Amino acid sequence: MKSLNSATVLGALVADSASLGLHWVYDPTRIAEIEQIRGLVFLEPDANNYSGVKGYFAHHLKEAGESTSYGETCFLMLKHLAKHGSFNLVEYQAEYRAYFGPGGEYVGYIDTPTRRTLLTLSALEPAEFPAASGADDDQHPALAALPSLVGTHDGPLAELIARVEAVVRVTNNNELAISAARCASAALFKLLHGMPLPQAFNEALPFAGNTLEPLLADALAMPQFDSVEAAERFGTSCHVAEGLPLIFHLAQHAPDYRSAVESNIRAGGDNCGRSIMLGAIVAAHAAMRNPSEFPIPLPWLARYRKFEAAADACAAL
Repeated sequence: MKSLNSATVLGALVADSASLGLHWVYDPTRIAEIEQIRGLVFLEPDANNYSGVKGYFAHHLKEAGESTSYGETCFLMLKHLAKHGSFNLVEYQAEYRAYFGPGGEYVGYIDTPTRRTLLTLSALEPAEFPAASGADDDQHPALAALPSLVGTHDGPLAELIARVEAVVRVTNNNELAISAARCASAALFKLLHGMPLPQAFNEALPFAGNTLEPLLADALAMPQFDSVEAAERFGTSCHVAEGLPLIFHLAQHAPDYRSAVESNIRAGGDNCGRSIMLGAIVAAHAAMRNPSEFPIPLPWLARYRKFEAAADACAAL
């Protein structure tokens, strides 16, 4: 079980890092052109890739192999659990503020949920922290801490779902975000407990709520593996109602971890936001199918700059 859980967490972290160089390019044609010339994964962030197309160049302070704020949130939760043994709300909020706030270790783009969470926490002592410190926002930071939380959970699903809600409300105090997190966490939990992927997805759908459930069912019903077509159908922005259906489609059809991550990058938009849960799910699925083979390509592990620290935290757990 330990190697399976390590694959889950590292699958999320490496997928985010691999996608950094083409994050928020919203033009699949431009991405295809870049792939022909420079490749697709672990690219150096380059403003020229965004010139003349819809996109947002946010990572001028980053280098290839680093992480977005999504990956850093996943990593922070991993370190939190390694330090405390289980989730502690106030300690996590304090660590989140210290890590992402002024003078913290994180350097890079700060999205809206992160910024508003920091504004809430910055003026308070830990004893004053509200349990729901996050923004009323349904974007992908809601999913970023989940692989570490689910991958290390040792208990019933109902207990996990309650903990997931507490974690998500730290950054995203929003009901649609909570529904997406419950559904994604339930699917990953069921995978880690031996359920086949199609069954895990189907049994997770009731956790998605009225808005998301039909979108996810539609994504799972798509017969052909086509990330660009799915992206056109569901959208590629930072909102969970667009990202989670695409995650389910990719995870259901991709033959392996590498294919899932690369197809997600080709879809464009907020590929890094999607990559966290996608990487966790496909890595867990692959590790379950073939326990003797680690699902993440070794060269990718080597290029992820925090691999040693993440591996040490996994080992500590």
